[in-house]
Amino acid sequence: MFAELISGKELAQRKRIEMKEETKLLKQDGITPGLAVILVGEDPASQSYVKGKQRACEEVGIHSELDKLPVDTTEEELLHKVTALNEAEHIHGILVQLPLPDHISEKAVIDAILPEKDVDGFHPINIGRMMVGQESFLPCTPFGIVEMIKSKRIPIEGKHVVIIGRSNIVGKPVGQLLLNEHATVTYCHSRTKNMKEITKQADILIVAVGREEMVGEEFIKPGAVVIDVGVNRNSEGKLVGDVKFDEAKKVASYLTPVPGGVGPMTITMLLHNTVESAKRREK
Repeated sequence: MFAELISGKELAQRKRIEMKEETKLLKQDGITPGLAVILVGEDPASQSYVKGKQRACEEVGIHSELDKLPVDTTEEELLHKVTALNEAEHIHGILVQLPLPDHISEKAVIDAILPEKDVDGFHPINIGRMMVGQESFLPCTPFGIVEMIKSKRIPIEGKHVVIIGRSNIVGKPVGQLLLNEHATVTYCHSRTKNMKEITKQADILIVAVGREEMVGEEFIKPGAVVIDVGVNRNSEGKLVGDVKFDEAKKVASYLTPVPGGVGPMTITMLLHNTVESAKRREK
């Protein structure tokens, strides 16, 4: 018996159809959700991500604007651009594509975005609200992971979740979201001893370390749900996750593929947050 796949691609398509209807209703009330994306420099991966976000916006009827700034843009100039977008009535979400050039402080830029337009969910106020279970914009990848688990009606309450990775973008916030859902959460990281003994206890195992096929079947409890957040390119140029897919599918009950798993949900939850921001503005 092989694991059942949790297709982020299929779930994202269903959610985008729903969002398309929501944007139609908002437009009938004279409101067009608007997302502004700022891209500093010529990083190829960032350019690819931004194009994907623009296509997704067009698909669901969100107005999108792209500000492409040269790599030598100063921090002051970037902060001035963010301030202008904060004040723009037609913009409901602001996204500054990371990473930024070394001479610009990511923290300063994230802090400058109005929390009510922080559709990436990285502003300290949104993170704080998430921690205490208040209404906030949730970080897109963790939000997408929780939606994927729920889409299969997988119980979370009372389950033991183990997360490998403690980044501010994925590891820490996804743990908090699942704690808010009444799971028991354990974090593993590069300093963890006896990691396999800990991960073998997981009912839900989330792997977000950015290391090619680090996790094999010896990490996984039979019947566990395995969420692979990693996207790596192996020596043959093939996209692979942090989990050895062929081994995990023989042990897990549910498993996310790479590609087509968590990735599509990240952009979809960004769209969700942008539409939600427009709805809150209407209220």
